[in-house]
Amino acid sequence: MIMVKHITIALLAAGLSIATSAQTAAQTYPTKPVKIVVGYGAGGAVDLVARAVGQGLQANMGQPFVIENKPGAGTNIAVKAVIDAPADGYTMLMAANALAANMSLYSPAPFDAERDLVAVSLIGRVPVVIAANVNAPYANIAALISAAKGKPNTIAYGSPGNGSTPHMAIELFARAAGIDLQHIPYKGGSQAITDVLGGQLPLVAVNALEALPQVKAGKLKVLAVLSPKRSAIFPDVPTIAESGFAGFEASVWYGLVAPAATPKDVVAKLHAEVQKVLQTKDVKDRMTAAGGEAIPASSEAFGALIKSERARYAKLVKDAGIKPD
Repeated sequence: MIMVKHITIALLAAGLSIATSAQTAAQTYPTKPVKIVVGYGAGGAVDLVARAVGQGLQANMGQPFVIENKPGAGTNIAVKAVIDAPADGYTMLMAANALAANMSLYSPAPFDAERDLVAVSLIGRVPVVIAANVNAPYANIAALISAAKGKPNTIAYGSPGNGSTPHMAIELFARAAGIDLQHIPYKGGSQAITDVLGGQLPLVAVNALEALPQVKAGKLKVLAVLSPKRSAIFPDVPTIAESGFAGFEASVWYGLVAPAATPKDVVAKLHAEVQKVLQTKDVKDRMTAAGGEAIPASSEAFGALIKSERARYAKLVKDAGIKPD
């Protein structure tokens, strides 16, 4: 009986020691550089958002936040690298919609985001836009829909690739509008835009940031932004809701996730620091310049978004028979 009592006391002491150690680790965190993995190349929208947030965290937390670009396999390489990393708060992923979509797009599923990762913080959104060659005969979405209904599956649009967020967005839009468009997948948005500028196809679906330079140059016109409110960089362009599809939106969202076993105190600290960064004028301005907006939200809200997006994309992938490149 005495031995059992001693064992119980020892176990309680050990548990208290572990809890105290975890709290101490969270209080002193970070003590070395933190890595933010990006599943896309440098210079793209996700990379720009990661660098803006990383610089803010670095300034506030006193350690370097290093961006590591790991493009490939539709971001699956980057996701798996983070899942396999030590769960200590020193490796995170700047995720986008592909995190939710790829679990249905690839077979077998390459990972389970809800099991393998923990949501740290939603960062923001950038709307997808439908843009056209300036000489295309579509002045607005209504004209496009009218033309598409007369010629099903003949009006082509380019996207950054099969299963990309813009591709998924246009499939959702087309179903809502009751039209069939011909999808031409590319290996990235820039080549799709180049072919629209050259007249090889009339339409392109990309995030707002990618379209901006050619719109400013007068070579591309945006027919609609697929967001609930007008874009700060395209204030004169109607939203998809203003074009007759109230309640419909398709945006590229960004958020930080970490390995599932990352200590809760560290996740909470990171979340709190990210919320501070998202309130700064610098990050707000940089998100606006990227065509989007910063969106402070709880870790739970971001986790719920990943779950709901996973279900939405699963249905779309199945119904439309979408396959990855």
